Amino acid sequence: MHYLVRIIGVAAVCLGATEAVAAVTLRCPPDSKRVGNACVDTYEASVWQISPTNTLLVKQVQAGTVSLVQLLAGGATQLSPATSCSPAYPTTFPEDGNWVAVPGVSPSSPGVYAASVPGVQPSTCITWFQANQACLLSGKHLLTNREWQGAAAGTPDPGTDDGTTDCNVGSTGTSSDTGSRSACRSAWGVSDMVGNVEEWVADWADRATSCTDWTTSGNVPGHDLSCFGGPGGVTSSLPAALIRGGNFGSLAGVFAVSAGRVPSDATSFTGFRCGR
Repeated sequence: MHYLVRIIGVAAVCLGATEAVAAVTLRCPPDSKRVGNACVDTYEASVWQISPTNTLLVKQVQAGTVSLVQLLAGGATQLSPATSCSPAYPTTFPEDGNWVAVPGVSPSSPGVYAASVPGVQPSTCITWFQANQACLLSGKHLLTNREWQGAAAGTPDPGTDDGTTDCNVGSTGTSSDTGSRSACRSAWGVSDMVGNVEEWVADWADRATSCTDWTTSGNVPGHDLSCFGGPGGVTSSLPAALIRGGNFGSLAGVFAVSAGRVPSDATSFTGFRCGR
């Protein structure tokens, strides 16, 4: 028995060492930054319609090597940029995420992919279900709340916006192009995690009925909005998908979190971010 325990203990130590080595040696593709043992997209997602028969371009998106020039040269069309939410997502990629494959294409796909590239409006007017599927189709996943919080560390939270380099917060304007606010980067090098468009994350909770500026009351720096706490009960609660970071017109910050909307909601100021 003692011998067996020792073997199990050694195996656990070896596994821990392997995971540690993997975290240190992890090489992320060009479209992302290494955050611990994960690769987090550098930019808020832009969603593109690409013919699945254009296998080279699809593979570039899925490998994280695609550029904006390559997307445009390959005939890709950006879907639902924040400034207009037009063109809309195709009928084969509905709000409930239950997409329909393009006939005769393998592997199956609706031809909708999420990319992390600078210099474009983030895609919005998207439900949680669609955002989740767009990440999966691109060989990625929708960031978890924990991953998002880790990647946001060190992002400047100035409270005001100089309109050029600061995070896009507290304005009556619109979202800015991905990566265009040069000072709005986290300690990991991830852009626009405060303000601009708020971002769906993978986790769900009970839908909130009220909001607070929780950082002030919790003695945490910033004035970050928190919307949590549903009414409870089987008949009165609705599910919500968490939204992080705040948007250009809200109390934004690295601790801003909202469970205020159901996952089928879609607004012009809510986008998402993928990771690997």
